[in-house]
Amino acid sequence: MANITKKVSWSSRADESGATGEGTPLLNGSEQPRHSRQVRLACWGRPKEIPHNEKLLSLKFESLDYDNIENQLFLEEERRMSYMGFRCLEISRWVVCGLIGFLTGLIACFIDIVVEELAGIKYQVVKQNIEKFTEAGGLSISLILWAVFNSAFVMVGAIIVAYFEPIAAGSGIPQIKCYLNGIKIPRVVRLKTLVVKVCGVICSVVGGLAVGKEGPMIHSGAVVAAGVSQGRSTSLKRDFKIFEYFRRDTEKRDFVSAGAAAGVSAAFGAPVGGVLFSLEEGASFWNQMLTWRIFFASMISTFTLNFFLSIYHNKPGDLSSPGLINFGRFESDVRNLVWRITSMRFPCSSYVHRPCLQVMEAMLVAAVTATVSFTMIYFSNDCQPLGPEHNEEYPLQLFCADGEYNSMATAFFNTPERSVRSLFHNQPGSYNPLTLGLFTLTYFFLACWTYGLAVSAGVFIPSLLIGAAWGRLFGILLASITSNATIWADPGKYALIGAAAQLGGIVRMTLSLTVIMVEATGNVTYGLPIMLVLMTAKIVGDYFVEGLYDIHIKLQSVPFLHWEAPATSHWLTAREVMSSPVTCLNRIEKVGTIVDVLSNTSTNHNGFPVVVQVAERDLTSKLCGLILRSQLIVLLKHKVFVELARSRLNQRKLQLKDFRDAYPRFPPIQSIHVSQDERECMMDLTEFMNPTPYTVPQETSLPRVFKLFRALGLRHLVVVDDQNRVIGLVTRKDLARYHLGKHGLEELQLAHT
Repeated sequence: MANITKKVSWSSRADESGATGEGTPLLNGSEQPRHSRQVRLACWGRPKEIPHNEKLLSLKFESLDYDNIENQLFLEEERRMSYMGFRCLEISRWVVCGLIGFLTGLIACFIDIVVEELAGIKYQVVKQNIEKFTEAGGLSISLILWAVFNSAFVMVGAIIVAYFEPIAAGSGIPQIKCYLNGIKIPRVVRLKTLVVKVCGVICSVVGGLAVGKEGPMIHSGAVVAAGVSQGRSTSLKRDFKIFEYFRRDTEKRDFVSAGAAAGVSAAFGAPVGGVLFSLEEGASFWNQMLTWRIFFASMISTFTLNFFLSIYHNKPGDLSSPGLINFGRFESDVRNLVWRITSMRFPCSSYVHRPCLQVMEAMLVAAVTATVSFTMIYFSNDCQPLGPEHNEEYPLQLFCADGEYNSMATAFFNTPERSVRSLFHNQPGSYNPLTLGLFTLTYFFLACWTYGLAVSAGVFIPSLLIGAAWGRLFGILLASITSNATIWADPGKYALIGAAAQLGGIVRMTLSLTVIMVEATGNVTYGLPIMLVLMTAKIVGDYFVEGLYDIHIKLQSVPFLHWEAPATSHWLTAREVMSSPVTCLNRIEKVGTIVDVLSNTSTNHNGFPVVVQVAERDLTSKLCGLILRSQLIVLLKHKVFVELARSRLNQRKLQLKDFRDAYPRFPPIQSIHVSQDERECMMDLTEFMNPTPYTVPQETSLPRVFKLFRALGLRHLVVVDDQNRVIGLVTRKDLARYHLGKHGLEELQLAHT
């Protein structure tokens, strides 16, 4: 087992005075270096950018403040609020959830209509070109036209992602999962991210990549929730002066959970599945009232999408087929490859980190996808009769006889959603086994290559399409080896089960995916077999490797906290995992000292224990509170100094509104101007600090610390001795460093990336 030297200062660097704190035993019982010089060399000797891998933990990710700061301002405001005021706040929460569902449904409707229109134009032009050159010769022109169409759309999608908002790449589900876990992912819920995500996923799907538009809807719903719940847009610099009470991480987190659920509901037409997805995969904190509000947002999202799509399809009032992907109603009659390709992209970031190279890579994949698809269709001889029961959107005759169409083209020459539906509902005999086998292998490798590109894309639909193909193949083979094929369900039912198994094996969802599939198919009869295959896929998959989203989180070195502490960590105590020494502030502190602490570029403290001397002759200070960096910056901005308060009796008292107005983009300390005279002033932190921070004794076991930290959504947990003196601080990174590896408990290395 590899043991790694542990940091001894809060910011993983030595503090200003050069003190290093107490030597702490490592996992093998040895002690870490005691000299600050050695610690500095260990921290600063690394390169500026370190390739991500599963043995690193990045220090660039900060935590969100999910614990309310119950200072005097907060308590005074809560005590002034009447019972009717609290009822109005609860009504406002329902209104916000309704708006989240409505706007998420509108965005899903916009994406669906634009994709359908643009894809229809592309496939119609290419289809006419293929039909023109089939007899006259020169099908290479059709191939070039198809590749150019795909590359052009993907180029636009990759450019806006790579150059304008890289965080919009991928589905965004891992990032939202981290956000709900309490990790501050930069720019993940910005308006700009939403715009790029929506435009990018449209270009990716129309560009023919092996991607889907359902996954990004979850990220889009979360961004909508984060914006609507604040009653303003910091990007547009517009403040509507509403929902000001919700401008804090705790409230924002709950609304983002509702947004994620609304995104699932809009994508699959599964409001209950959306709630369960938010519970199973997203939210780390839950309560009963939150369940109802999230369900309300999900229902509104599904209804909004369904209502406007019914108007678009000239069937106003027909609300029977909700969701971006409609599986159609069923009547009652690999993973390792993605891990390797994705993990290779991170170490190779030094070669493909430039936006232009990322765009070129995406265009290359789009061109190769078009070429492979065209080649597979060209050499396929699977011709099927085009009868009245076949409802192919863009049937290609190619070299088939009159009245027939190329079956391979049904899978490739279509949007992924339509291909999934055809595999589910086409009549038995619509595909031969060779066609399905070749398509499954080809599309699987294309999907693995596509995942991780600098484009907005989801993995839900490619997974469903691959699973539906091999599931239908399994159904065909099963029917062929039995004497009475009518006993067995038609291949479309096996396609449904295969799709569920493939997606479940990749994302490791069980309860929520079962309900999503049942709601999307409109038949509860298949609930039991879907549940069984999902449980089997999860058990088998977990034996070999983690789920795709967990792998993505690990490759980005995010300090993600799971539900429980490592099973073999009971022998570790808070004293051994905490960061020390800690930068503390006096209850009445000099302004210059606060400015210097916040301006120190060698530290990145976000919370400071506040201490006070019990007696004049007592050299030790005892804990009396905790104050955040963001609070100190607001106090400095408004110059809340003791001397100014005494000289100006009519000075406006600072209120919680001043802190909420600065949230979430608090100004940097470099933008706060403090004169030399003001540096000599004093600042009283009593009114603004949290006087009751959570603390643990130094001998508390790691699982107990973990449970307290995780359940309460803490950002800082103060470690004290038997005399209530601060001896250390536990943060998210201190807990996330401990990982249960193949050979027992391991300690991850810290990387300044």
